[in-house]
Amino acid sequence: MPDLVTVFGGSGFLGRAVVAALAPCWTVRVAARHPNRGIDPKAAGVSGVEADIRDGEMVGHAVAGSAAVVNAVGLYSERGGETFAAVHVEGAERVARAASDAGVQRLVHVSGIGVYSESPSAYVRARADGERRVREAFENAVIVRPSVIIGPDDALLGGLDAVTRLAPIIPLFGRGDTRLQPVFVHDVARAVSAVLEHASPLPIYELGGACTCTYRELVQMVLAHRGRRRLLAPFPLFAWNAIATVASLLPSPPLTPDQLELMRADNVVAAEGVGTFADLGITPGAVDELLDRCLS
Repeated sequence: MPDLVTVFGGSGFLGRAVVAALAPCWTVRVAARHPNRGIDPKAAGVSGVEADIRDGEMVGHAVAGSAAVVNAVGLYSERGGETFAAVHVEGAERVARAASDAGVQRLVHVSGIGVYSESPSAYVRARADGERRVREAFENAVIVRPSVIIGPDDALLGGLDAVTRLAPIIPLFGRGDTRLQPVFVHDVARAVSAVLEHASPLPIYELGGACTCTYRELVQMVLAHRGRRRLLAPFPLFAWNAIATVASLLPSPPLTPDQLELMRADNVVAAEGVGTFADLGITPGAVDELLDRCLS
């Protein structure tokens, strides 16, 4: 099947959107531990295969016969054998090497804005090391780095909506001055599809929405959208770190030290040296215009 694209993580939040964006033009294979979660029963040309990127045999079977591969696997909290190193470093390299060995023509690896190998965050370090290993294993791999992704049932806006509904006082991360460029999940999926169709894609694309805002401003947008009035209170990051350390012990932690580390630095598209939505002919949406679609 020369038009077959395999999407690892195709049952996840971003992966489902990628599958939907690719389905009109490609035969799509969803590679995930629970692949049926990413398959729309009404979508023609979409099938599933059970795969865990920690398992080399499964990965090799999943990429067989593919013209293109997308790795959209994301792990934000470590648990047992699911570690950042196992998924974002070793797993990413395993997918890239299997794709190269299988003669796959194009590989898109989804990472994130702001990754660097010296980060205090194990998550960020793993993402950076994963990018390096992917490039070593698949020379022409394209790295896609979205800013924080929003959409229906997302963690960011959905979490803010829940907190502002219940709490009279909303604690901010520090003074809430961290700058974000929230990007709509379907815009990222369109970009992945465009990269696969592009004759000469750039090696790295950083994807941010049309609106750059501070965390404080984002909270205020949610409050205004819901017609709520709440007090916003600065809360020191060292205190958040203690909370995150304790919360990370829970089965499904609402906040981890690695997630907190992401709030210490701006998460916006680099000024130069990378491709953007504009290079793909895509105009992304702005968070204030997308609240109706993200918050049902």
